[in-house]
Order: sequence, then structure tokens, then C-alpha cells
Amino acid sequence: MAWFRARFTAHDIYEITGAALERRGIRLLLADLDNTLVPYGASLPDDRLKRWRDELSAHGVTLFVLSNNRHENRPRIFSEALEVPYIGHAGKPRTPSFVKAMERMGVTKEQTAIVGDQIFTDVLGGNLAGVSSILVEPIRLAGNPGRYLRYAAEWPFRLLSGKGEKL
Repeated sequence: MAWFRARFTAHDIYEITGAALERRGIRLLLADLDNTLVPYGASLPDDRLKRWRDELSAHGVTLFVLSNNRHENRPRIFSEALEVPYIGHAGKPRTPSFVKAMERMGVTKEQTAIVGDQIFTDVLGGNLAGVSSILVEPIRLAGNPGRYLRYAAEWPFRLLSGKGEKL
């Protein structure tokens, strides 16, 4: 059960501050793209997301997009517009993309966290990789019945994670 429990919880990414991450020694924040940073289909980052990236950076935290999106252009175009590194088609919850991101950025697992909206990819992958996991609420479920089923299956684990630490 512990594999499916997030260490930290937040309503959304904007509750996660650079200061809070810095206090915990986090220097790399891996972030799921769709439904975590932006709603599905949002093609470019908005100014609020760019300000959040800058706030993280001011505290020595690098934002890094780690997306399972199977279309290489989606995470590439978005991440380039946000001016952050990325790995697309990451294969979460498998750990090689986590390791690759940490090696690329020169940090340890103790200095790394992942934020995402899904238990079975983001939280499980982070826990398997030995990094801190942060669970946020999905931005929007509308449009895909499969998402409703996936989140319904995650519900018991979300309840467990809800007892996790706040940042």
C-alpha cells in the first residue's frame, strides 16, 4: 500500500512553493504535464505557470516536465515554450525516465520530487524511484470516460494520500 501513497498532497501546483521545496532539500521538481500543469489539450503555458516556474527557480528548484504523452511534439513544444527540460513518452511508473532526468540535472533522488495527478503513474513511479511524491487534484476530468474510471480506481489510494504531509 505504501507504494501508492503520496508523501505530500496539495490542491494544485500553485500550493507548492519554491521555499517549501528548498526547505526539504528539493532541487528538481519533476512534473506531469496533462491535468497537473495544465488541462488536457492546453498547447502552451500561460503567464501564471511561467511565474510559478520562476518562483521555483528563485529558490534553486528546476522544473522538469516528465510526461507519458505518446506524441513527442506535445511535451516538446510545451516544455520549450515554458523553457524547461523534459522527457516525453516517459513510461511512468517505470523508473528509467526518473533516473535519466536526475542524471541529466545532476541531482540525487533525495533532492528530487515529482508532482502529478495520478496515483498509478506519478505517485507509484516516484515512490519506486525513491523520490518524494506530491499528489495534486486533477485539473479537469471532462472529455474522456477512461479518465473517470482511472480516477475511480485510484480513489482508495487518494484517501490514504490525503493523510500525507502538506508542503
